[in-house]
Amino acid sequence: MIYSYSLFGFEGSVVEVEVDLRRGIPSVDIVGLADGAVKESRERMKAAIKNSGFEFPSERVLISLCPADVRKEGASFDLSLALAVLAQKDDYPRSQDAKVLVIGELGLGGNVRPVRGIYAALSTALSSGIRYAIIPKGSETAIPEGIHVTYVEDLREAYDALVRFDEAESLGTEFEESVAKKSTEMKVEFNELDYEETLDSIEGHNGLKSAMATAVAGGHHILAWGGPGCGKTIVFQHMPELMPKLLPEEQQTTTRIYSLAGLSRPGEGFKTERPFRMPHQTISIEGLFGGGTSCRPGEIELAHNGVLFLDNVAEFRSSCLQILRVPLESRSITLSRGGRNTVYPAKFQLAITTDPCPCGNYGCPDKICLCSAKAVEMYWRKFCNPLLDRIVIRFNAERDEVTGGDYSLENLRAGIKRAWERQLKRQGKLNQNLTLEEFSRFITVPESVLSKLNELSFSLRAATNILKLARTIADMNDIEESPVITERHLELALQLHDSIPGIVNEIF
Repeated sequence: MIYSYSLFGFEGSVVEVEVDLRRGIPSVDIVGLADGAVKESRERMKAAIKNSGFEFPSERVLISLCPADVRKEGASFDLSLALAVLAQKDDYPRSQDAKVLVIGELGLGGNVRPVRGIYAALSTALSSGIRYAIIPKGSETAIPEGIHVTYVEDLREAYDALVRFDEAESLGTEFEESVAKKSTEMKVEFNELDYEETLDSIEGHNGLKSAMATAVAGGHHILAWGGPGCGKTIVFQHMPELMPKLLPEEQQTTTRIYSLAGLSRPGEGFKTERPFRMPHQTISIEGLFGGGTSCRPGEIELAHNGVLFLDNVAEFRSSCLQILRVPLESRSITLSRGGRNTVYPAKFQLAITTDPCPCGNYGCPDKICLCSAKAVEMYWRKFCNPLLDRIVIRFNAERDEVTGGDYSLENLRAGIKRAWERQLKRQGKLNQNLTLEEFSRFITVPESVLSKLNELSFSLRAATNILKLARTIADMNDIEESPVITERHLELALQLHDSIPGIVNEIF
């Protein structure tokens, strides 16, 4: 039995390819809600079969794609249609005993071209009980454990592979094929730096470096504000150097999303580097949130298990900023198109930068701000209130007065590694990702700390995020793990939280 894969959202669906040869005028009919690209595959399939040395059936060919109510799009069905037709011929050596997933686009000469969504197709097929797959050579090499894959260059190789799979299944023998395996060790490791300029090459900005490292240590959202040219953007662009490698479970979902987006490189296996997405200020809602006829992932989904960096956030459309509120809380995105729904995971860390006012000079001691109080208010109101309430670290990059201490990349990585290992051992996730129920179970807060925090009249969300930040500071900086949050930890967390322009505090 031959199967293919229909791309739609995060899940997609396995499609069964059935072929019936019957008497009549020779023709090829494709049914099953196929789009124009799939229907055009009949011509590519016929040319590829003849040019590969096979004889195309002289009967009337009916191809059915099931389920019939799921729309099929793209050229990834070419190879599966061709093999399904060849498997129905009288000279096919065996009955179709094996369930085989076949993905690939055919050239007129019979060559097979890679398509996007290979890893997603393999994962979905494996969950549906399919143990064999034929995919184009040059595709991504990330393979879920438990499925036997053969890479092919042309239709002839694909046909031979299909015969081998059927023979192995009908004889009840295990098909010998190397299967890529993913790592299962929960180690906190960092990627090797293979470029010259690193975070250490930036002089000064020790406070911002420390704040950024603290954000990475607990998965907290961070805002850096300051005048143009103060260095906030260039420091944030080195944020990937502080981010540990993806954990095994994270590798699967991140690899799947990049596979669906067509961003996996040929020969690339499971992704190990955490995503760092930096969309332009002119991005649309669909580009940020995802969409299209097949619900392709947007920048938010591509930042899953990584960082979404919005530079000069006030220049983004207000509608784009407002839609960030839901995925920041739910860590997922639901898209709907054509009566179908899909849910993408969207567990990302938000990092944003902004100027203090439209002219950028507000609060600078050696510059004159030409903006009125109303202009500053409207400037911050574009992304303040609900969005700003979700950002716990707010750092003034213009007034970076932190001195002393070791703020080298090596030392910052050591603190992040210590914090990650403690959090994963204690609760299995980073502090920022804890729910309220998990927070009360894993984090101990003395009454003295709670009373001090209650005096400051924060919202429930802000107060909880501040306590999470205090817990991260303890995990990161204390050589001996502290069982409770102390007033010193809370004081350091408040210093990182309350660094925004005074006029904004008055407004909001």
